[in-house]
Amino acid sequence: MSLSLFDDPPQPAQPPEVLEPGAMVLRGFALEKAADLLQAVQQVTTQAPFRHLITPGGLRMSVAMTNCGRLGWVSDRSGYRYDPLDPDSGQPWPAMPPLLRQLAFDAAQAAGFPGFAPDACLINRYAPGTRLSLHQDRDEGNYAHPIVSVSLGIPAVFLWGGAQRSDKARRIALMHGDVVVWGGPARLRFHGVLPLPEAQHPLTGAHRINLTFRKAS
Repeated sequence: MSLSLFDDPPQPAQPPEVLEPGAMVLRGFALEKAADLLQAVQQVTTQAPFRHLITPGGLRMSVAMTNCGRLGWVSDRSGYRYDPLDPDSGQPWPAMPPLLRQLAFDAAQAAGFPGFAPDACLINRYAPGTRLSLHQDRDEGNYAHPIVSVSLGIPAVFLWGGAQRSDKARRIALMHGDVVVWGGPARLRFHGVLPLPEAQHPLTGAHRINLTFRKAS
């Protein structure tokens, strides 16, 4: 297979970067399939376009998002929740593309969480200057399953915190193709993303695309 000028060259396998028990970074894990993953995301967004949700407090989220899978995460004045219907269209969310589902399964298994079967994939689009404040993923209700987070496009600095919001957070550089997986004793750790710097990537332009896989039911 020949590489174009815009392809990322093959990278040697790297050992997982353990953040703490139950949490690790898989460097370059999604790199080989990145272009196909982004094409699958584009197919999803033709059916369920990116939008800026409103928080229960009435603030507009800076990160644009959409969903695929049986359930989608939504936010509005009534709160945060998972819903089988896209509130913008009233239709079910697009089905999760098999390539995305398989990547989530493989990454979870590589991190020590076999049999992961996500039913929700949150697709976030970050532009330069956007950020995600420290938070926990608590809306799933069942914390026995891991979170799988895939970074595509321009770099980001991921914040890995502790059990309390006030705990000091580590700063972890995430590059195109990196995957973070956390579960077990690390499942409810606070995490976030610092404001993105100005940057360009051949596949995503001035954006970072983040895929977050969860088992919400």
